[in-house]
Amino acid sequence: MAITAKLVKELRETTGAGMMDCKKALQETEGDMDKAVEFLRKKGMAKAAKKANRIAAEGLAHIEVDGNTAVLLEVNCETDFVTKNDQFKQLLDELGSHLVKQKPETVDEALAQPIHGDGDTVENYINATVGKIGEKISLRRFALMNKTDSDAFGAYLHMGGSIGALVLLEGTTDEELAKDIAMHAAAVSPRYVSRDEVPEEEVNSEREVLKTQALNEGKPEHIVEKMVEGRLGKFYEEICLLEQDFVKDPDQKVKKFVSDKGAEVKTFARYAVGEGMEKREENFAEEVKNQMNK
Repeated sequence: MAITAKLVKELRETTGAGMMDCKKALQETEGDMDKAVEFLRKKGMAKAAKKANRIAAEGLAHIEVDGNTAVLLEVNCETDFVTKNDQFKQLLDELGSHLVKQKPETVDEALAQPIHGDGDTVENYINATVGKIGEKISLRRFALMNKTDSDAFGAYLHMGGSIGALVLLEGTTDEELAKDIAMHAAAVSPRYVSRDEVPEEEVNSEREVLKTQALNEGKPEHIVEKMVEGRLGKFYEEICLLEQDFVKDPDQKVKKFVSDKGAEVKTFARYAVGEGMEKREENFAEEVKNQMNK
């Protein structure tokens, strides 16, 4: 497989490794980006422990709370201009309202449900908005949460909805406390609540990478295992909400901050709009030229 400059650049931005090291990693792994990242990490050349997602598509995250039910959703569009459109904002509101009331389990189920009581489906409603705005719009994903009267939701939207975070705390009705944890999740981007949630396969993979790194550093085998377990602690701090230093008070972990208030983090969801999606590459010079030739 031909290793293009674009691939090398992408791997370099993902890992922080040198250009030639990135090129070699891609050659060794036949252009497989994930394997190239792991190759560099085992050599101790990659700065980041997690794969970087490419943020591409436009749109907004939105949060709707209705009593003891809340939802975080993401709706995508083609350009940033559309997110400022009143019809797009109305669509977000109505989709949020629909989701908390009907509680579908999947996007496909949601799209097939009737909305507005006239028999028309959510999918048709979105398509009608597409017709008015003139851009492709899609409901990408949503996370529904249910609580009791003794619990609290924390909701936070960053920059009007470029990032959305929704948190459910048990054992407290303090919404400001819950919002603080949502803001932390938005800022620090954890992937799990606690280390108990991290899949064993992911832990084993990380352990293998750390072991290879330590051996490549020339560490004696009899101390490598202890080093690996120590470094695994740092790995958990990067991906687990409760293990992280609380952004508002870095001297204590999120777990302690919450437990001191008599509360517990039950679950959370965090969406960065467009993460993991490819954005079409536009050649504006070519586009202008084509327009002039029409």
